[in-house]
Amino acid sequence: MKVLVIGSGGREHAIVWKLAQSRVVDKIYCTPGNAGIAQIAECVEIENKDFSDLIDFVKYEWIDLTVVGPEDPLAKGIVDAFEKEKRKIIGPTKAAAQIESSKVFAKEFMKRHKIPTAEYKIFTSYTHAEEYIRMKGTPIVIKADGLAAGKGVFVCQNYDEAVNALKLIMKEKIFGAAGEKVVIEECLQGKEVSYLVFTDGKTIIPMVTSKDHKRLLDNDEGPNTGGMGTFSPNPIITPELEREILETIIKPTVKGLKQEGIPYRGILYAGLMIVNGKPYVLEFNCRFGDPETQVILPRLETDLVDIFMAIAEQKLNKVDVKWSNKASLCVVLASEGYPGKYKKGIPIKGLDMIKDLKDVIVFHAGTKFNEEGIIVTNGGRVLGVTALGNDLQEARQKAYSAVGLINFEGMQYRKDIGLNI
Repeated sequence: MKVLVIGSGGREHAIVWKLAQSRVVDKIYCTPGNAGIAQIAECVEIENKDFSDLIDFVKYEWIDLTVVGPEDPLAKGIVDAFEKEKRKIIGPTKAAAQIESSKVFAKEFMKRHKIPTAEYKIFTSYTHAEEYIRMKGTPIVIKADGLAAGKGVFVCQNYDEAVNALKLIMKEKIFGAAGEKVVIEECLQGKEVSYLVFTDGKTIIPMVTSKDHKRLLDNDEGPNTGGMGTFSPNPIITPELEREILETIIKPTVKGLKQEGIPYRGILYAGLMIVNGKPYVLEFNCRFGDPETQVILPRLETDLVDIFMAIAEQKLNKVDVKWSNKASLCVVLASEGYPGKYKKGIPIKGLDMIKDLKDVIVFHAGTKFNEEGIIVTNGGRVLGVTALGNDLQEARQKAYSAVGLINFEGMQYRKDIGLNI
């Protein structure tokens, strides 16, 4: 069969890499892809403003299944457009994707269905929002309502930080229309975890647990990023806690959406804070996490196509999903200046030295081939170096040994992934 993957990051490289191992996949296309993906799939440039060009490509190439990596096309209704044309695609509809694309929708939904989350208020007025911050005090969390490429959440430790965040969102409109409403919520203190499941709207199959390191610098310091590294399994999530997450958060979410006439099919990601042993939702994502995917999929033993086809056909209860007992760990290598401004086009050295390393995979994120055919940087997060080991310590040692072989000018990465559990 033929598969199309939409996206260009490390998450999409991990998906393509896993699909390439399938016994039934003959050909993989990716749009737009990156230098790493180009080595195992055919990368194509397709305009996808209204999805018609994508659908034409899928029809012309007789593509059997499309997999959507990033949130933006999901929020814009790509699944609705494909389903209208009777084309198989993995991901939630535009209505269901609101669980990520609108923080206001997500918070109000959780309130309606008694899903544990931080106390919050919604504002459309800068003046009222500022008054509320003054009254509530800090630390406090300020979120732009819409999609902001993972940068729309501000954890503010004092009043000046909070007002500055509010100005950026509501007055300077750095996120455009995504900042017309803001959610201001209490700052939960605890351990942050990622929890992902496959669902066809009826059956829920949990993925192995993982933890993402969001902050740029060691010891969870510095600005928030899209993720600087991950590991799996996450020892914080005990079997008892996992049961509670499923019963109080995941199941009520899938059931609640269905009750509201919004069946949810695809991948559901819950970013959680564990406070005194209890899980609270920080955010939902309507797709695989990045870089969680880079540690989850290497542990998957079941054919990913079997899972995707079962989701598309609502037969997930027929699939026996198996996982490796090995641990995995991913270190993200980022450009100098990330998450702010950074240069592109810097040559990357050492990738050839990784190819023969056992249990090590380098997932490309912001990379491309330059005119000379050399792999160069093309984004803020450039590579995700993932390793498998019998335990977390072994996976960590293998990953950082591989990191030591790679170099590009200005390369930055955290040295403590997997240490602060």
